[in-house]
Amino acid sequence: MTATDNGSAVEAPATTSSRLYTYDLAPTKKEGRRWGAYNVFTLWGNDVHSLGNYAFAIGLFALGLNVWGILAAFVLASLLLFLLLTLSGYMGHKTGVPFPVMSRIAFGTKGAQIPAAVRGIVAIAWFGIQTYLASEVLSTLLVAMFPSMQALEETSALGLSTLGWITFLALWLVQVLIASYGMHVIRKYMAVAAPTILITMTALAIWMFVRAGGEIALSNSQPFTGGEMWLQILQGAALWVVIYGTFVLNFCDFTRSAKSRQSIIRGNLIGIPVNMLFFAVIVVVLSGAQFKLDGKVITSPTDIVQTIPNMVLLAAASLALIVLTIAVNLLANFVAPIYVLVNLFPRHLNFRKAALVSAVIGLVILPWNLYNDPVVVNYFLGGLGALLGPLFGVIMADYWLVRKTRVNVPALYSEDAHSDYHYSRGYNPKAIWAFIPSAGIAVAVALVPAFSAAAGFSWFIGAILGAVIYAAIAGRKPDASDVDGESIAVAAE
Repeated sequence: MTATDNGSAVEAPATTSSRLYTYDLAPTKKEGRRWGAYNVFTLWGNDVHSLGNYAFAIGLFALGLNVWGILAAFVLASLLLFLLLTLSGYMGHKTGVPFPVMSRIAFGTKGAQIPAAVRGIVAIAWFGIQTYLASEVLSTLLVAMFPSMQALEETSALGLSTLGWITFLALWLVQVLIASYGMHVIRKYMAVAAPTILITMTALAIWMFVRAGGEIALSNSQPFTGGEMWLQILQGAALWVVIYGTFVLNFCDFTRSAKSRQSIIRGNLIGIPVNMLFFAVIVVVLSGAQFKLDGKVITSPTDIVQTIPNMVLLAAASLALIVLTIAVNLLANFVAPIYVLVNLFPRHLNFRKAALVSAVIGLVILPWNLYNDPVVVNYFLGGLGALLGPLFGVIMADYWLVRKTRVNVPALYSEDAHSDYHYSRGYNPKAIWAFIPSAGIAVAVALVPAFSAAAGFSWFIGAILGAVIYAAIAGRKPDASDVDGESIAVAAE
């Protein structure tokens, strides 16, 4: 049997299954891994500064959290994320496998489709939505530069204007082209996009600070105080971690190409605590300066960008936001479903084909209609998001507590009934038994109005329950095999 890299055959050992082993799913060789600390940092340099994240953080100011409360929330959240992402990143570096294969350790060679499918569905939906949001920025820029294009917004099809279709399809195609060339091109794009957006947002914050006369409002007109303020800080920190509930699951998709553990730690240290605090400072400057100017709270950096009086600077800032959104989409919402699809259809799809299939699905679901429907966003996507915590809890408990990091990587690609991860017909019933009740509780906490006070903590509740239940029923595996995947590994990208 063979594993294929866009047509070039790579011989695979006879002990592997063609259903489980392909070039894209194979472990990466330790020699030649290219992701250093800077590359890990650029993941966060791009993803943290997404438009959605700015809208969330600025929303904290609008709700009544003061500047110091916002900074405290992000310090707490960044410390938690640094720990979670470092633990998850270590797994990818040790095994060299992507998330669908990593899931086989706890859920079994067939059961791994459960966490992979949940992660993939969430990602594809948000891929389409983020592309739509970026297209809105591009449409606004085009109308500002060429007023005659306003006429293209007067006609529409399937809920989107003609101009919206043009900009959406243009950005959709750009992302497909970047992803079709593989992870090494995505890595290079990240390296360029990260400094671009950091410079842009810094310049925007400085400009606003100067406009406000060198002062900012420390809170809105009705700030939280006392216990209510501290509750909002904790909820804000928890919700920020929830936003990264997807990333903590499939961080191994990137760290499987990391040069060393040290590169993960250094990249995470600068990219998470330092970068997130920098992000929080920009948020409070933008929010506080705008409130100081006119008593209004912005909803997104695009509100400020659109007020830039110079057309050249307006275009530069808008294009930087588009570059950023594409980077975030590639990282958080494109890579994950590509690996999921390859895992589902290994005989028919490779990375490039799966990228196209994923993008087509993200188009045909008409994501602008999803985004504009609160029921879909809050209940369907919110409910699926709540499942990510229990999945993380089970996978982490299995790897760190039960197996003590001992993994037989070649066995992850075997369908032999006696292999380490075959369990019962390819499913680990204990992982499923731990996942179902913890997932049910997490979804209920997230969506049932009676639990609204705890809704922001649903990811943590699900993760802790999943980990505790699994650790209690799985038992210990001190004799678990620890075999690297070098014998079946392929070159890292």
